[in-house]
Amino acid sequence: MQDLASEKLTAEQNAKASPTKKPTASTFDFMVVSNRLPVDRISDDNEESGWRRSPGGLVTALAPMMTKSDGAWVGWHGAPDETVRPFSHEGMDLLPVQLSSDDVELFYEGFSNATIWPLYHDVIAPPEFHRTWWDSYRKVNRKFADAVARHAADGATVWVQDYQLQLVPRLLRESRPDLKIGFFNHIPFPPPEIFAQLPWRREIIDGLLGADLLGFQRPSDAGNFMRSARRFLGASVKQQQVHVKGANGQVTHIARAQAFPISIDVAQIRELADRPDIIERAQQIRKDLGNPKTILLGVDRLDYTKGIRHRLKAFEELLADGHIKVEDATLIQVASPSRERVEQYRLLREEIEGTVGHINGTYDTIQNTAVRYLHHSYPVEEMVALYLAADVMLVTALRDGMNLVAKEYVTARQNDDGALVLSEFAGAADQLKQAFLINPHDIDGLKSTVLKAITLDPKEARRRMKLMRKQILDHDVDHWSAEFLAALEEKVVRDDS
Repeated sequence: MQDLASEKLTAEQNAKASPTKKPTASTFDFMVVSNRLPVDRISDDNEESGWRRSPGGLVTALAPMMTKSDGAWVGWHGAPDETVRPFSHEGMDLLPVQLSSDDVELFYEGFSNATIWPLYHDVIAPPEFHRTWWDSYRKVNRKFADAVARHAADGATVWVQDYQLQLVPRLLRESRPDLKIGFFNHIPFPPPEIFAQLPWRREIIDGLLGADLLGFQRPSDAGNFMRSARRFLGASVKQQQVHVKGANGQVTHIARAQAFPISIDVAQIRELADRPDIIERAQQIRKDLGNPKTILLGVDRLDYTKGIRHRLKAFEELLADGHIKVEDATLIQVASPSRERVEQYRLLREEIEGTVGHINGTYDTIQNTAVRYLHHSYPVEEMVALYLAADVMLVTALRDGMNLVAKEYVTARQNDDGALVLSEFAGAADQLKQAFLINPHDIDGLKSTVLKAITLDPKEARRRMKLMRKQILDHDVDHWSAEFLAALEEKVVRDDS
């Protein structure tokens, strides 16, 4: 987790880190709530600290709106046991929420990432259920809700983000019924048969139903949520509406659940893909690898949901079978560090790095390396260079809410070449139907599909890529945010049919 290992700032450093500019208002008409603020702390060589805007589609989509409107962003600033006053950064008003070291351990690393994350990803890894984690989750959600309630103007619109804050909508509705509340779930929502394992399933569903509009990545996720609302709360579900009742049995409001597939900052990726220095960097990457005929690329957080093991197994077997040769094909695997304090993630890293070492030890030559494994995070400029250098993009997620890497790769291929191998279990498969769709658990099928992608006819590659690029260009991250917020403001017509 970012900044977790960094030392606490002294009072003097904290004054430097937080700009002197105060928020432009004490109450706000539009508020975004997420686990993290949209800024990261930076330090220069003189050990002075400041802030820079975080990368990512959500920040890119909402930052212009925040700067133009009377808006504020509520979230944790990234360091435990530290109080940071509200401040403004690049036109955005930011309201930090303080978390203790215990909060980070129990709420974030515990309930959010060792209970909810594996449960919502089809229990690829077994979730853990601890009452102390749940107690912390409730407490921290209350902190976030209280921060919003204090600063929201009358009738304000509040957009709550993701699985760490599933209780916030209900808490806000109880304390501030005047608010218009939206919630977006960036990860999958599991079917009721899996969700049933959660001891606090009723409380989570009730928490989410505090929202007027619940957004999900896929229609199947929205359907799973509505089925769980009916099964575990006895809610009345009609079409995409859940009629939420109060203690007196009367309908208090209608919560809608719909799919709003998130996307990327298309303009940024296209601009970078056109830059001569990045094009030159892509050529240099190929040269540094010995100019192989085919470069395959995987870009993932180091997470058990991403199917990295399955990808490596398929690649190793293709080498063993003689279908590809190390002189002709190289796999670049970027695995950015993730949740390194969590035991499951430390073990996964050991397994992945052991597998890469075995493959390279078996198949490398003096001139050629089978797998270039990069356990780093890279700036977006380097990522776009990698997208341009790669002939085949491999997205083999076992379960993924969307997978924006797939969309970034397609967007960067402005010559309409290249091939995308995409897991059917990633949300992006719903939009990118011209990709080579695969079941990552089917290793033989994965191997066969990778070979098809490597030998794809250029004309067919252009046909597929043009259709995928059009879909993404027409549905960028700005379209996503505008569509959600427009739906949130719609007047709901009650469906009693």
